[in-house]
Amino acid sequence: MAAPEDRDLTQEQTEKLLQFQVAPFKAFKRCTGNFRKGDLDLTGIESMDQCRHTLEQHNWNIEAAVQDRLNEQEGVPSVFNPPPSRPLQVNTADHRIYSYVVSRPQPRGLLGWGYYLIMLPFRFTYYTILDIFRFALRFIRPDPRSRVTDPVGDIVSFMHSFEEKYGRAHPVFYQGTYSQALNDAKRELRFLLVYLHGDDHQDSDEFCRNTLCAPEVISLINTRMLFWACSTNKPEGYRVSQALRENTYPFLAMIMLKDRRMTVVGRLEGLIQPDDLINQLTFIMDANQTYLVSERLEREERNQTQVLRQQQDEAYLASLRADQEKERKKREERERKRRKEEEVQQQKLAEERRRRNLQEEKERKLECLPPEPSPDDPESVKIIFKLPNDSRVERRFHFSQSLTVIHDFLFSLKESPEKFQIEANFPRRVLPCVPSEEWPNPPTLQEAGLSHTEVLFVQDLTDE
Repeated sequence: MAAPEDRDLTQEQTEKLLQFQVAPFKAFKRCTGNFRKGDLDLTGIESMDQCRHTLEQHNWNIEAAVQDRLNEQEGVPSVFNPPPSRPLQVNTADHRIYSYVVSRPQPRGLLGWGYYLIMLPFRFTYYTILDIFRFALRFIRPDPRSRVTDPVGDIVSFMHSFEEKYGRAHPVFYQGTYSQALNDAKRELRFLLVYLHGDDHQDSDEFCRNTLCAPEVISLINTRMLFWACSTNKPEGYRVSQALRENTYPFLAMIMLKDRRMTVVGRLEGLIQPDDLINQLTFIMDANQTYLVSERLEREERNQTQVLRQQQDEAYLASLRADQEKERKKREERERKRRKEEEVQQQKLAEERRRRNLQEEKERKLECLPPEPSPDDPESVKIIFKLPNDSRVERRFHFSQSLTVIHDFLFSLKESPEKFQIEANFPRRVLPCVPSEEWPNPPTLQEAGLSHTEVLFVQDLTDE
């Protein structure tokens, strides 16, 4: 198996990172003295009151304020708006946990053993009385550390006291809650080193000053892992202490994602020297690096599977949409044909009704026609009608009859058009056979100037 990618930062990358981190400090520092509004553009904070409020939240710790601000810009929730607290889920029952305990040195020589034996009763009595007092105090007043009300404040307070006592040369503290550190280590597939500080322990001061602040230790921790630390006198540190169950101080625990669970893979207890600490941390990381590599491969495989599944889903949805579109077009085509057939059928029915009504009207007009005068009647008029189909029809009418009678006669004929007008040739004119605005009452044949024998032309107006 190929070695995993080296995550160590080069000197050039480290200098760029420091330049990036130092720039926002200047903007926050201006909030503590004379400043201008334009100076706050570096951190993206435009309100002066918001700048002061952010610094007050972090107890005027510039580094913590800037780190929290940068986290917000990267999409990480602010440590002052943590997710709802839940029990710490870290696997500490793995029997394969690497444990390294440094015992205190044994007395040397007769003088050393003599001093040890003389102080032993006093030491035993002191710790016994102290334990009895603490045990009894629990019944009178509950341990205030059992209630975690401000975990971020606990972290910031410990960092502040640490820097006041040991200086600013130390590993980069994770500026967030323990739960957030676990989530970040899990998401980034990195080791998480947890340090629990015992304020009252005799070895804590020497460990912090000589071991934890050693340059080579700082370099290893900053480049290879996340580092979270807190005092067990703080509620947040006490809560983590109850979860990890340390035996003595100083206490270090190495946590990583193993078998898809955040698991403690190494415990270092006691006053350990810098070189020894580097060797132990390196050994723990080398022994468990394969789990991170495996998890990275599994995560990449899951991501690829997810991408493939997403592509398949998208292809399926595209195919489904295409099928739905085809089906929609088919339905629309069927609906269009159905409507067209209905329209044709309605047109046929309407045409049949119109023809039936027309035929009924022709029959009614025919029944209402006056009888044809005899050829011997001197008041009769013989009219020859020339129809549009070149056929001729002849009939006699009385001079006193209205031109409407001529129109009704022609309308009753089977071969006559539905709409027509009657024209005379000499002189050429259209006879007003139907009522109009000009002729509300059509004239008689005699008033129209017709002679005893006339030839009239029927002009078809159906298409006009």
